[in-house]
Amino acid sequence: MIPSRQLPRRRRPTLVAALAILLTLIGLSPGAGGTAAAAEARRANDGPILPVTACADLAASGTIGSGLQGLREAPTRITSATVVEATATVPAYCFVQGYVAPQVNFQLKLPLTTWQGRYLQPGCGGFCGFISATRFPAAPDPACKTDAGGDYALAATDDGHTAPAPFGPEEWGQDQQLRTDFGTRAVHVVSVAAKAIMKAYYGVPPRNSYFMGCSDGGREGLMEAQRYPEDFDGIIAGAPASYMPFLSAGHTAWVARVNTGADGKPIVTADKLTGLHSAVLAACDGDDGLVDGQIDDPRTCDFDPASIQCPAGVDRTDCLTPAQVTAARKLYSPPTDENGRLLYPGREEPGSEIAWAGPPLPWVTAPAGTPTFAAATADNYLRYLAFPVGRPGIPLSDWQFTSEDFAKLLPEQRTTAALDPDLSEFRNAGGKLILYHGWADTLIPPTGTTNYYQAVQDAMGGPAATNRFARLFMFPGLYHCTGGGPGPNSSDLVHQLVQWTENGTAPQKIVATQTDAGGKAVRTRPVYPYPLVARYKGTGSIDDAANFAPAPPATRPDDHIDWLGSDLLK
Repeated sequence: MIPSRQLPRRRRPTLVAALAILLTLIGLSPGAGGTAAAAEARRANDGPILPVTACADLAASGTIGSGLQGLREAPTRITSATVVEATATVPAYCFVQGYVAPQVNFQLKLPLTTWQGRYLQPGCGGFCGFISATRFPAAPDPACKTDAGGDYALAATDDGHTAPAPFGPEEWGQDQQLRTDFGTRAVHVVSVAAKAIMKAYYGVPPRNSYFMGCSDGGREGLMEAQRYPEDFDGIIAGAPASYMPFLSAGHTAWVARVNTGADGKPIVTADKLTGLHSAVLAACDGDDGLVDGQIDDPRTCDFDPASIQCPAGVDRTDCLTPAQVTAARKLYSPPTDENGRLLYPGREEPGSEIAWAGPPLPWVTAPAGTPTFAAATADNYLRYLAFPVGRPGIPLSDWQFTSEDFAKLLPEQRTTAALDPDLSEFRNAGGKLILYHGWADTLIPPTGTTNYYQAVQDAMGGPAATNRFARLFMFPGLYHCTGGGPGPNSSDLVHQLVQWTENGTAPQKIVATQTDAGGKAVRTRPVYPYPLVARYKGTGSIDDAANFAPAPPATRPDDHIDWLGSDLLK
């Protein structure tokens, strides 16, 4: 149970309250006194906020459903509303499905007896086109079992289109409305619709609203902070795809092209990754002062793939052929144009090699017979999303890494890029932002996020002023959103965001956990607000977070990166 200065101590349910709970569990109105005024009184003086109408009534023709269609910027239609019974770990809730015109589909979970006035909207992934499964955040204190995570109402959306897979084909991108919904509108209008539905159901709107997403969901979170600063009181943006046009047509296209041979097959093959990764660790693991199987900041790693080149005529899994050395060098370098200028502020970082073949996806290379996702993603983006609707797309095979082709991406970056560093409206509205990224992320290079965060600091008055409302956490060894080194627990992230937003307690560290194949925790590490790093105290297990303390980095590269799109971050 998350404490809040706005939430009073709970009282033992009275007979009347127990009856109200029983009626609500079977989908009926709480009865007399189930008014907006009564709901407001409960919110101020009691515990959970109970519904003031039956779940099924939300979808009844001519009542609440038709009223929601009158929302100007978010004309909404509820198609179904049914009660889902409680389990040992999930509270009973009203499950609402519907859409915001023209076709922004959403699902909403409204707790029947445990709602404390909080709303949480998770983001989507890839190019979306599906509704991600939502889970109620676990209580931070395992002993607090009264809520089963039901403090929150939850909603999620498909971003306004359907697709057979998260990365294509993306033919829907030829429709301007669907492209706008995906890029900037869907998350916003669903938040508007969800709050209106909550007000109709509970008699009051949510007290606090939160957003949490990773990858494209991270981009959505930043887009909300930049364009709709009053939608959410707190936002978690993980591994944000905020540079989307330049990520897809720059970095992702580069990765696909430099590691594809004339035969169409990967040059650096999946069987070489373990040996390559071991060589990188041998060269750089100790740079941070501790040999622990992970690299705290790969920007300090000076590794040349030629150091493990195979002898002439030899091809083993523990060495690279000359062609593989050339390809690996390019993978460890950002894409550049004809004049050597960066087309994207990032690369494949040393230490990320194992994830090149997944998890989460076989991105850079793959086992024989398995396609790589980088090529498919870049090709789909260039064909269907990169250029204004009506202009022909370009297949990956014809794309050129030139300043001229880079300029072709600029018109549509207004739709999908989330690079505005001026977050003053979000800050002034009381918003709080937690950014995070893994240093071994192979899908979205982590230096894009450190570069953006630097731009935010430049725009918002420096590090101290920025830390008052926005903090970045960089996770050594973490792959894309999850996997690899110790990573964050989503419920803990939400808990820390709530504490910051509602109680003013800023997150000082995130205890990250690494698990084995069976789900057992094998390592915990503290991650501190960037640029602080975790320094080993010198005694105790290196797998125990308690044996580390915050410290400034021994070496910190400049987070200002000069690339062709630098002006977009000013």
